[in-house]
Amino acid sequence: MTGARGLTIAVIGAGAMGRIVVKDLLETAPDGTLVVVCDVDRRRLREIATSRPKRNTRVRVKPMVVDARNAAATTRLLKSVGAFGVINAAQHDFNLAVMDAAHRARVHYCDLGGLFHATRKQIVRDQAWKKIDRLAVLGMGAAPGIVNVLARSAADTMDEVSEIHISVGSVDAPAVTGPPIAVSYSIQTVIEEATQDAALFTEGKLTFVPPLSHAVQVDFPAPVGRKWPACTIHSELATLPRSYKSKGLRECSFRIAFADALLDRLIFMRAAGLFSQRPVPVCGTPVTPRDVVLAALRAQPSPPPSRLEAEYEILRAVVRGTRGGQAIEETVDCHTPAKADWGIGSDINTGSPPSIAMQMLACGEITARGCVPPERAVPAEAFFKQLARRGMSVRRDVRTS
Repeated sequence: MTGARGLTIAVIGAGAMGRIVVKDLLETAPDGTLVVVCDVDRRRLREIATSRPKRNTRVRVKPMVVDARNAAATTRLLKSVGAFGVINAAQHDFNLAVMDAAHRARVHYCDLGGLFHATRKQIVRDQAWKKIDRLAVLGMGAAPGIVNVLARSAADTMDEVSEIHISVGSVDAPAVTGPPIAVSYSIQTVIEEATQDAALFTEGKLTFVPPLSHAVQVDFPAPVGRKWPACTIHSELATLPRSYKSKGLRECSFRIAFADALLDRLIFMRAAGLFSQRPVPVCGTPVTPRDVVLAALRAQPSPPPSRLEAEYEILRAVVRGTRGGQAIEETVDCHTPAKADWGIGSDINTGSPPSIAMQMLACGEITARGCVPPERAVPAEAFFKQLARRGMSVRRDVRTS
């Protein structure tokens, strides 16, 4: 809510993405905004509190300890600070608990995606959110998030939409030292993408295919170039087929191109059973391989800072359909270089969108209510202007036949 002292936005999770959300709010939120950063880890909270620029007194940061799995405690916190909305930057396992807390506190909500299965559980709560006149935006990061709005910007101009295909490609600074599996977002999510069957919408029906399968060649613009993105489990397939069913959508896919070294290690570890959740006896004690791997990777020292200027990511939506009786294919790309002046790499495209959405909601640019995916909640052109403020650019290519 916006009181006499301004806007109050809560951020759940002070990890890698939560820090980018907070940085974005510090740099772009209106004067008088209070950002309440919540985590169960006091060390993370101290790091955020001490790292904020001392020169910035326009936006205040207040760290608070809370366990997001405890919906009642989170509800009390949101009410006590008078939050207008909450941005859930925690692991998707927490989505339902944080969303329940937001609903009970009657505040707006957005998250970074539910890796398909959690998102499907969230969508069915649409009427409950409409009843309290609040909005829950489901999956407002890069993918899902930006890619959904890219698809909307093309699909909404077409009379019929037959296909939507999402792909992600990137280049990163080569790591000299660091953990054996280095990722900018949750290692747990990466492992789940590498091990869970991927959703694929084909011939008007939802099906599932093996993880990291059905790779296709995609020639991204420079500096990314040619990649072979493959199917992984993702939330886009939980919402886009529903959103464009009325326009005749028959084919929809999501593919991501992991770095070659990361992909090789993921495939090897999966084949070796190191991601298995079935306990195996070790010296007479049952041990779950995935739990051991996750604990070992999380215990690795932080990698040295990368050369941010070498990072670049392209998010792509290819939409095919008809306009005025003419077949049309529109390719919409979001180019994301690093934002070095903020000290953030190309993963700014995941951490900034929820900040943008919550601010657009506060100023009335987003008016949707209920449990709504980005392609139904976020107006494309206003959103793209905000991306541009952060160094991201949207480019499109339209072909007719």
